[in-house]
Amino acid sequence: MNRREVRDSAFKLIFEQLLRDDDIQELYDIAEEIEEISVNDEVRKLVDGTLAHSDELDGIIENYSKSRKLSRISKLNLAILRLALYECIYDDNTPVNAAISEAVRLAMTYTYQEDASFINGILGAYSRESGSGAKDE
Repeated sequence: MNRREVRDSAFKLIFEQLLRDDDIQELYDIAEEIEEISVNDEVRKLVDGTLAHSDELDGIIENYSKSRKLSRISKLNLAILRLALYECIYDDNTPVNAAISEAVRLAMTYTYQEDASFINGILGAYSRESGSGAKDE
């Protein structure tokens, strides 16, 4: 799996967990059983890390979302934002600009145009204000 496929699978599992509130191991087992979502160590690392830090990530999203309260953000958008912020903060192998770009790509694939703009706005504001771009250098 390339990084984009890993991210796509991780996004789907994070979204599924938001919808179903099932134990993540059960979702891994289901994904492997039906073979629609690929699960490997890289996918598990992204999903587990994102879920472990979801409260912190939600706080960041709330801080930068000026137009919507967290409860008003769709679960699709929330899954994308959580994953991207996790990569920005905790994944040293992913440049911040790549995490943002890939989040927008996911949004363009799975949501509406205005949602992609919303996601880009939050992640861009976070990157600018936190100085996260320094990780890229």
